[in-house]
Amino acid sequence: MSTYESLSGQTIHIGLVLLPNYQLLDAAAPVDYINNHSKAILTYFGAPADLIARGAEMHWYHIGETLAEPVQATSGPAQIPTHTFKNPPPHLDYIIVPGASTKVPLSPDCVHFLKTYFPKIRALLTVCTGSICIAPTGLLDGHCVCSNKSVLRRLALAHELRKEVSWVGDRRWIVDGKLWTGAGITAGLDLAAEFCRRHFDHDIVEFVKSVSEETPRPDVPDVWAKLTEGLGLSCCKERV
Repeated sequence: MSTYESLSGQTIHIGLVLLPNYQLLDAAAPVDYINNHSKAILTYFGAPADLIARGAEMHWYHIGETLAEPVQATSGPAQIPTHTFKNPPPHLDYIIVPGASTKVPLSPDCVHFLKTYFPKIRALLTVCTGSICIAPTGLLDGHCVCSNKSVLRRLALAHELRKEVSWVGDRRWIVDGKLWTGAGITAGLDLAAEFCRRHFDHDIVEFVKSVSEETPRPDVPDVWAKLTEGLGLSCCKERV
């Protein structure tokens, strides 16, 4: 039985951080899958009334540098932010950070936003290189963290990984307290599925899985762990 707080029937506020040229699937997969557990989408799917009643009211916010310019992802149309790092939503329960280029540092406003909100939110979810992008803030220090294994390999060989972080090489995703991190691009869907499994009613979770025709992959074993073999990365256990 999950020890996580049930989100069924609750109203939650979730912010998506729009980094320049973020990987579209890093964002789209977890956002869409989590949102499938909302009252609105359960209604859209034609779920039974009792399941809809146990869904959550979800409010989503897209947070970027400015409202004046849309943020272009790796594909698809540009996303127009609803809020900025300087003027974020008044309340957030969760923040999702998709991956982007690890060579582009976060702006001072983005760093301030993350540092200000991290102590307040229930959880921070990162997908792919999103964890590497925010590592310089120090928020991941002392935590076990997943990221894109190909990038982890490249940075580990170049001795460019932040040493204060326990980078995990043998898992598809890991939960360390309020920090949820996924590995490569498609791992964001599995991370989201696990998030929903722990936070939503079992019947809702199974309904969404069937409608989505999705069988989430577990944290271990991860077939892509072979990419980080021999690098001396951490083999962490989950910490709730």
